[in-house]
Amino acid sequence: MSSLDRVTAWVRERRTVVAWSSALTLAGGALLVPGTAAAQTVLPTTPGSSSFTSAAFGEPRQAALVQVAEPSSYRLSGSAPATVTVAANLAPAPAPEPAAAPAPAPTPEPAPAPAPAPAPAPAPAPAPAWSAPTPGERISNPYGVKNAEYAAGYHTGVDFAVSVGTPLLAVGTGTVTSAAYDGAYGNEVVLRLSDGHYAQYAHLSSLSVHAGQQVTAGQQVGKAGTTGNSTGPHLHFEIRSANKYGAVIDPIAFLSARGVTDF
Repeated sequence: MSSLDRVTAWVRERRTVVAWSSALTLAGGALLVPGTAAAQTVLPTTPGSSSFTSAAFGEPRQAALVQVAEPSSYRLSGSAPATVTVAANLAPAPAPEPAAAPAPAPTPEPAPAPAPAPAPAPAPAPAPAWSAPTPGERISNPYGVKNAEYAAGYHTGVDFAVSVGTPLLAVGTGTVTSAAYDGAYGNEVVLRLSDGHYAQYAHLSSLSVHAGQQVTAGQQVGKAGTTGNSTGPHLHFEIRSANKYGAVIDPIAFLSARGVTDF
């Protein structure tokens, strides 16, 4: 037998002895776990993978890995394994990620200012209650002047010096009593005013109203002229208390008492 064969036989013999000795020791003995009331049986390891056989074949010893739960009072000693870790199923859950701060609420845009209400249309100027028959025109012959040529012996109205065609206006609200030619007065218009007086316009060149028509202050009733018993263009104007000749009052005093001043 060669030297190599003798060494091989010796190794095999030692391996068999060691393996069977380890197996018998583990199988026949009981291992008590410190801190417990009962003994636990530890099964033998598979031959060839135990710590006893590893050294025989010169396998490099790996660092032991011991798993413990948290929290643990485990401390390393000089002969303790070099590596300690926490079992994955016992590791504390990772701290949750901090919740993201909520996005700031959008600042509401201010409501548009309401459009300004349109300015109300100006109210129409109220119709005048009274008016001059020829506003702003000059008086050429006043009321009451004595004159034997007049049937009444005095001037029964007031004359305004106006050109032919000058508009003549109703002095107040009323009804047209007559609008026709009347002898010495020529073309004539007579109004019955709302207060019961009558207004007479004589010597007109044309008429703008008809009998029975309603008129308001300032409305045109005709145009000035020189018809009838007249020596030139003018308006002969009377205010009567009754619709007959001679029942007259001062026209200027009558209108002035009602706020008319433009003559």
